[in-house]
Amino acid sequence: GFDTHDVHINDLIGGDVKINKYEGLVACGGFSYGDVLGAGSGWSNKILHNDRIRKDLELFFSNKNKFALGVCNGCQMLSQLKDIIPGTLHWPHFVRNTSNQFEARLSRVKINKSKSIFFKDMEGSILPVIVSHGEGRAIFTNNLDHKTGIINYVDDNNKVSMRYPFNPNGSLNGSNGFTNTDGRVTILMPHPERLYETSQYSYILSEWNISPWTKFFINAREWLK
Repeated sequence: GFDTHDVHINDLIGGDVKINKYEGLVACGGFSYGDVLGAGSGWSNKILHNDRIRKDLELFFSNKNKFALGVCNGCQMLSQLKDIIPGTLHWPHFVRNTSNQFEARLSRVKINKSKSIFFKDMEGSILPVIVSHGEGRAIFTNNLDHKTGIINYVDDNNKVSMRYPFNPNGSLNGSNGFTNTDGRVTILMPHPERLYETSQYSYILSEWNISPWTKFFINAREWLK
């Protein structure tokens, strides 16, 4: 239900595109800055050290009628913009996986009750989700902030897990997704957009007419309405 536009960071810096004409922003995962290690830091610094785009994005994130989502590299990037995103002091930053290797696998997460507009009416669901990252481990300024996680990795008994490979990166309590205090801005390390159609799964339950992750995106569209 969205009209979507691909916008490069240089379009914003050059003033060719005005971000505040849009209602939502998705910072995508994969291949930003060649997908090098620390790509999220390079991305965020390009914003924080440019007065034009920093001011424009600060206005965007402060507007109660706008939403934003960051996935993987986009999650890393948004997590480092806490100074300009209201209600994100509890967000972690992300470092190298405990396994010390890139993790590309199908994991399972439990969805917690939260204010995130994306997860409306999805509380308690346990869903498969793709992970594809080398720096996905959440590190908190205050370790109690792991309790603010809106998703947690679970094991094959549906229990929140610190065990590898159920928890693919070693994040405390398996917490690997977060939202700001009013739920408009959400960051996730795993990739819901890579499972929004049933054809993207190798196996689905017979009762699934559509992918359960479809609701994640429909929720954002309904919130705009």
